Amino acid sequence: MNPRSRRASRAEPRRPRRVLITGGAGFIGSHLCDYFLAKEFEVVCVDNLLTGTTDNISHIRNPRFTFISLDVTGYIYIDGPVDYILHFASPASPRDYLELPIQTLKVGSLGTHKALGLAKAKGAKFLLASTSEVYGDPLVHPQKESYWGNVNPVGPRGVYDEAKRFAEALTVAYRNAHGIDTKIVRIFNTYGPRMRLNDGRAIPAFMTQSLTGQPVTVFGDGSQTRSFCYVDDLVEGIYRLLISRHPGPMNLGNPDELSLLEMARLVIRLTGGRSPIVHRPLPTDDPKVRQPDITLATRHLGWRPKVSLEAGLNRTVEYFRERLGKITRGGRRPRASRS
Repeated sequence: MNPRSRRASRAEPRRPRRVLITGGAGFIGSHLCDYFLAKEFEVVCVDNLLTGTTDNISHIRNPRFTFISLDVTGYIYIDGPVDYILHFASPASPRDYLELPIQTLKVGSLGTHKALGLAKAKGAKFLLASTSEVYGDPLVHPQKESYWGNVNPVGPRGVYDEAKRFAEALTVAYRNAHGIDTKIVRIFNTYGPRMRLNDGRAIPAFMTQSLTGQPVTVFGDGSQTRSFCYVDDLVEGIYRLLISRHPGPMNLGNPDELSLLEMARLVIRLTGGRSPIVHRPLPTDDPKVRQPDITLATRHLGWRPKVSLEAGLNRTVEYFRERLGKITRGGRRPRASRS
């Protein structure tokens, strides 16, 4: 054995890369936990379970996974090295941030400050989960990252929109002032298994109502548009951005646009339901259009969504059918949803 080989044989085994995911028991956060575990990372999942649930991570039986119940607006202490921090802690549906306005503002401001402080202390790469809601009710269509948005800071949605806009500004400030390697992803409408049945977003509302035989509620005339991305595609894009050299902000979403009325009809068909569609007044500041321009993601990450809308919706329907079956067998009636 030559000297170089002897030195190599005495070397310590290389430790797994370690990632901290705030909001890791939420819808997207739990899928990120699965993704990073599959890539042989150590995963530290932090969540105060305000809107997340341990049901989303109860299937994980892996020695490289750790769950910590923690409110990131107070402090974040993690023993040992951390290579990456993904900050996904936040209420993320209209129902949540209308019912939890102060918590939403605090996690976007104080929580982001604490997460960035940990990244600075650990020398970790940092990725902020921002949102297409920073564009507000857009006057530019489709929305590019260069668009500054049309947001009402004192409207009912302002608590979420401005929390994320502040979080973006704070992330850029830490990058410029402290040299932290930061990324910002602007997430457009995402769907898939582990969405909460009653979280208030369009797809959970439509599916829950159709599967339980309730009227399907569409706000306004249903002509407002959204662009829906399956969660597996989103998670792949997030990982590619994390390991890239591009700091963002970068849109991740599906550029295929359709109206909410079209989505309601599609969900009723895929669930095999017979629910009538009923219309309710349009909520204040509800965006009329939403469609990502993903030129940056395609150019710098080689990323485009792969899962078709019908394929993704069918997988999601099966999840909702199973969840609703468990609730029914338990003697509980699902809470009415709203889109």
